[in-house]
Formats: sequence, structure tokens, C-alpha cells
Amino acid sequence: METRLHSGLLFVLYQLSLMVGIALMPVAFVTSRLGVTLPVHRMVDRLGAAYDQSSDGE
Repeated sequence: METRLHSGLLFVLYQLSLMVGIALMPVAFVTSRLGVTLPVHRMVDRLGAAYDQSSDGE
């Protein structure tokens, strides 16, 4: 039960990180023109890897 709850929570967090990344895309375009990058891809990659790892154990 704990692993299903953990896996489900990671899935929700992963989906939310994708939504945040999409919502911040216009801001990322503006900041990239200024030479600053937003590290949203790191959050998405880490949560995706954690979800994949937790769902492989089931």
C-alpha cells in the first residue's frame, strides 16, 4: 500500500512539474533573451526518474 501511495504521489508531482514548466514557458523565453535560464527541466527530469524507479518496483 505504501509503495502505491508513494508511486501515486510521485506521479502527481511529476504531472504538476510538467504543468509548471508549461506555464513558465513565456517567462523562460524572456529570461533566456536576458541570458538567464530557468532550471525547470531539472525538476521534471528528477521527478520523472523517481516515478519511473518507483513504478518499476511494482
